Amino acid sequence: MARHKQSAVRRKTSKRTRQAKPGKASFRRFLTAFCTAAALSFGVSSAWLNPQWEIAQRLDDALVRLGWQHEPFPPLLSSGAPLAQTSFAACRDLFPAGAAPLVPSGPALRELCFDAFAVLHSGQTRTPVFVAQRLNRQMLADARQIQRTDRFYAEGRLPQSERAMLDDYRGSGYSRGHMAPAGDMHTSEAMAQSFSLANMAPQDQAHNAGAWNKIEQDTRNYIMRAAGDVHVFTGPVYVAQQRRIGSGVAVPDYFYKLVYDARSGRSWVHWQANRADARAGRPIDYEEFVRRTGLHLLPEARLGYP
Repeated sequence: MARHKQSAVRRKTSKRTRQAKPGKASFRRFLTAFCTAAALSFGVSSAWLNPQWEIAQRLDDALVRLGWQHEPFPPLLSSGAPLAQTSFAACRDLFPAGAAPLVPSGPALRELCFDAFAVLHSGQTRTPVFVAQRLNRQMLADARQIQRTDRFYAEGRLPQSERAMLDDYRGSGYSRGHMAPAGDMHTSEAMAQSFSLANMAPQDQAHNAGAWNKIEQDTRNYIMRAAGDVHVFTGPVYVAQQRRIGSGVAVPDYFYKLVYDARSGRSWVHWQANRADARAGRPIDYEEFVRRTGLHLLPEARLGYP
């Protein structure tokens, strides 16, 4: 009889143990759901408080805080080159307060003014150092009426030994990535000029059509809400031994897009790896951007950070 009672106790204990396991699993499911809901709530509320950050970007940051994988910052540039003052005398109106940027000095740097953007071009990489734009709500409204041309051309104002050619991109596997997007161009002349290869850099095709396209759209959305002019600087970054396509066009490791609201003084910088798996994430601030690149694109501007 005693053995029978002990056996019964063991069966009851085993049953209670088996019943406890689903409870732990349920708690884990609850915790996962709770964290996901918290991330969603955090993303929505932060996007409302910070209009320059779209919900997807804030969600990315929230998930990082929950321990999800995040791409580490790239190695910093270590250039001892002194700073050089650019001029852009023919298109100062494209820069904040008419102040041209300070950049690390180097050979074969050439300034090009277009109707709607300005390019500092490097003959060493055959790509821009930066492309500057001044945009506002009315310009983007006008841009919606302009037909895209898709007529790419080599920039005749650059020496042949310093410019990219159409053949350089053929069969390379890279897109001719606009720095000043065609979708921002508010006149037919500006649209045609945006297809100069001086406004291009080799870009991963999936990145160009995916995360980078989203950043361009998000930037336009912000400008449509802004009260006045917004200045945008876009360009490639090289931090490793440079890959080359064609006759010597360098393939960037990263791209940046700096957005500066002249009315509010706020600024932020999108920093993207030139890879298919890059995602639109949280921007970096202007000070960090200068530390990484050595580019002082807003030397005289009153800066505020989101």
